[in-house]
Amino acid sequence: MIPSAYKEMTLSGQRRIISKEKITGSESLVRCLLQEGVDTIFGYPGGAIMPVYDSLYHFEDEINHILTRHEQGAVHAAQGYARVSGKVGVCMATSGPGATNLITGIADAQIDSTPLVCITGQVSAHLLGTDAFQETDVIAISTAVTKWNIQVTTAKDIPAAIAKAFYIARSGRPGPVVVDVTKNAQVELASFEYQKCLEVKSYTPDPVIDIDQIDNAAEAIKNAKRPLIIFGHGVIISGAKDEFQTFVEKSGIPAACTIMGLSGLNTDHPLHMGMLGMHGNYGPNVLTNECDVLIAIGMRFDDRVTGDTKRYATQAKVIHLEIDASEIDKIIKADFPVLGDCRTSLKLLTERVNAGNYDAWINQFEHCRKIEYDKVIAKEISPDSEVLSMAEVVNKISELSNGEAVLVTDVGQHQMIAQRYYNFKNWRSNITSGGLGTMGFCLPAAMGAKVACPERQVIAVMGDGGFQMTLQEMGTLFQSQINIKILILNNEFLGMVRQWQQLFFDKRYASTTMINPDFQTIAKGYGVSAQKIEKRENLEQAIKTFLNDTNSSLLEVMVGKEDNVFPMIPSGASLSEIKLEP
Repeated sequence: MIPSAYKEMTLSGQRRIISKEKITGSESLVRCLLQEGVDTIFGYPGGAIMPVYDSLYHFEDEINHILTRHEQGAVHAAQGYARVSGKVGVCMATSGPGATNLITGIADAQIDSTPLVCITGQVSAHLLGTDAFQETDVIAISTAVTKWNIQVTTAKDIPAAIAKAFYIARSGRPGPVVVDVTKNAQVELASFEYQKCLEVKSYTPDPVIDIDQIDNAAEAIKNAKRPLIIFGHGVIISGAKDEFQTFVEKSGIPAACTIMGLSGLNTDHPLHMGMLGMHGNYGPNVLTNECDVLIAIGMRFDDRVTGDTKRYATQAKVIHLEIDASEIDKIIKADFPVLGDCRTSLKLLTERVNAGNYDAWINQFEHCRKIEYDKVIAKEISPDSEVLSMAEVVNKISELSNGEAVLVTDVGQHQMIAQRYYNFKNWRSNITSGGLGTMGFCLPAAMGAKVACPERQVIAVMGDGGFQMTLQEMGTLFQSQINIKILILNNEFLGMVRQWQQLFFDKRYASTTMINPDFQTIAKGYGVSAQKIEKRENLEQAIKTFLNDTNSSLLEVMVGKEDNVFPMIPSGASLSEIKLEP
């Protein structure tokens, strides 16, 4: 609804909101957010952003502000919100340390292509460059880890900056944008006119697809005997759920995903062969080096997926569907590059392919699956030892939640185990820090995911190390009454580093042993119910209680101290050198 002090106009098919009188820059900023459909902001106030918070106070019925306990928590929460909803996440902080505390999350969002608009306060324009109190050059600091950034020094420039920020953040390959607003710009009066940005000069977020390349790719698929689809986060970002599944099912080609591609296709789909990567499944990894056509969709050939690039799929013709031209040929040479949004290119490719007979090829995956089950999986989900394993815990949670939860993971052994053993059944259900590998990501990201989709169950899976990096966000859960499930797989180690120390540093466990506090007492201090278990006979009932709690709950499970994650591709090795055991 447009307030009486404003009027709505249409020019060249675009909706414009214009004020009849001048308003402050801070109110202008809030009204810009409303015009972009923002309903939630995660943030932490401070001196240089205080005028915006004062204006936000008058719009509390329209925008929900979640007060986090640290700015890093705010940006990770905005990431979780964006990743589950598909919308732009918004966070806000003050100048100086407030802004710099956002940088880790911004870098995380950049590498994982998460759309964010991060608004920071700044000292008044006349103080810029004087080392004023809490002045930091956030534009210079954030340039390397943002898709775009801008500093606004006058109130009249705020609407155009915000409109452009949202357009750039969400279009093409999404990413984080920083808008740094000086304090004088927040308090000045200016006429307000808001018009959504629909284009930016010299920026082409949605490239025109070359039909000849589509035809060439289709011809290569037609002639393939052992084709393999590898899909990544781009399938989810583009919203290509139906298009991707249709392509897989019409072609009959086996598919494997990157860690970021999980939940792009149901884990139990008959053509889903598992996860690629350093700790991925045996079949997809080794058979990448035996396929004759590799169809890469919305993925960037990360080093964790390729291993030694000189020995990566050298026998295969490579088809690469990708929206970002800079990713084409950056790591792996594409024989058939298809530049464009994969939601569109998949439709065009599907029209040109027919089902092939790949039974013998698929049987090779099934053979590899049996080898992995016998050598790794069976032992992990039903261990001989009295000590619980991470795999059996996650496997039981997957069973009791029917694979329908949003699973948010931190970084480490538990991350690999969770993504190996959770049976994802719903779209946009896997939220993790992929490219940057940020410990402390999980708890605040899970909060953001729950705020975005309150009707979905959100399970935060983390280790004892990662939990302690952002555990102050338990205070946010308490104040904002956000209901998430917190699972701590406690091995009293920084587990992934310890695994490498065991395997490659002769068990010299340098600075990886954790002496932990009483997590139950901490949880209860924040009003979160908590349990701790160590015995297998208590596991199922503890998980049922954990999942069925109508409020936030925490479950700490003591797991094997020196349990390792296998399969494993050693750093720098070929995919064919994957190890199933130490």
